Amino acid sequence: MARQKMTKQEKSWIMYDVGNSAFVLLSTALIPVYFSSIATGSVVVAWGYAETVASLVIALLMPILGSLADLRHMKKKFLVGCVGTGAVACCCLGLTVEALPFLIIYVIASIALNSSMVFYDALLVDATTDERYDEISSQGYAWGYIGSCVPFIACLGIVLGGSVVGIDMATGMKIAFAITAIWWVAFTVPVFRNVHQTHFKERAEHLFKDTFLGLGRTLKKIWRDKSLRYFMLAFFFYIDGVHTIIKLSTSYGTDLGIDSTQLVLALLVTQFVAFPSAIIYGRLGAKVGTKKMLLVGVFAYTCITLFGAFFLRSAVEFWILAIMVGLFQGGIQALSRSEFGKLVPKEHANEYFGFFDIFGKYAAVMGTFLVSSITALTGMSNLGVLSLAILFVVGFVLLSKVPDRA
Repeated sequence: MARQKMTKQEKSWIMYDVGNSAFVLLSTALIPVYFSSIATGSVVVAWGYAETVASLVIALLMPILGSLADLRHMKKKFLVGCVGTGAVACCCLGLTVEALPFLIIYVIASIALNSSMVFYDALLVDATTDERYDEISSQGYAWGYIGSCVPFIACLGIVLGGSVVGIDMATGMKIAFAITAIWWVAFTVPVFRNVHQTHFKERAEHLFKDTFLGLGRTLKKIWRDKSLRYFMLAFFFYIDGVHTIIKLSTSYGTDLGIDSTQLVLALLVTQFVAFPSAIIYGRLGAKVGTKKMLLVGVFAYTCITLFGAFFLRSAVEFWILAIMVGLFQGGIQALSRSEFGKLVPKEHANEYFGFFDIFGKYAAVMGTFLVSSITALTGMSNLGVLSLAILFVVGFVLLSKVPDRA
């Protein structure tokens, strides 16, 4: 049977992944390296606490904003508001060379980015059909990985090679922040123009009262649904490890003394490996089952965590780790998003995805705080990384208990 061509709405939805991934890659690779040049003390500890604060704020806000965004015509308004705030904050990162103001601005940009992802994820139910969730969600992550490399390579050239034409690192980072913000905004335009909210709930007479009551009802529905309950609990644990590895990998490598250029180039390779891997993962999910492929991904991440804790000591091992992460990172995120989309009522998608994000962000609070605290107490960042293996094991056990749908 011939593979169905993507519609204009599906392509436009995917484009936002290309846009926001530019900032994700910059914040994963270059921003921690730049921060280490203006900060004192352990980069892992400071960066981990900053990510913890950002995740906590997002987790508190998203169910409420998500419920409001389920109203007619509201998803895209919230999305554009978050993108605008994030893009401005991204540009402002280049205006300070002091560690604390830089972290505060970064937290604002991170909150805006991750908030936008809740509204974007919920638009998946409007952009495509149930049977294509795995395929389109995976395509989003895949093109996000490869597309983000375009502005990132330009930023990399300016920051690392700018000295050839008289551009110092601080000036180079200002230009990099501006390039990333413009790219992010430009690739928001297609989803704003071409994806329309077809699933929504009607405005209630007492909007805010109904919003909070609705959140309580939704939480009860999630808990009573065995599939949703076990999936959300499993997601809470395994996505914790995934997000923590993404956020702290560069800082961890810096603490181990690995050259910053090697760190950045290795993470760039991760993007290229993740592009075909995410697409393949999505197709395998549709063929053999989303749950099975998620279990494979969680097991693989357990192995990756053990490798990082016990064997990562040099640039060569970091390159190996980057390739291993690239093989599974996009797949586990994409299939988690599509599996959840299949389980929730479409007219309340934003509200449910708000809780989806709460589980993900509170998990990120736990993961980054755990790694940062253990590193601060012991002085050994590898022990903090090792603790993530427990989270993957618990996630695997809970995910295996999710009932298979008939």
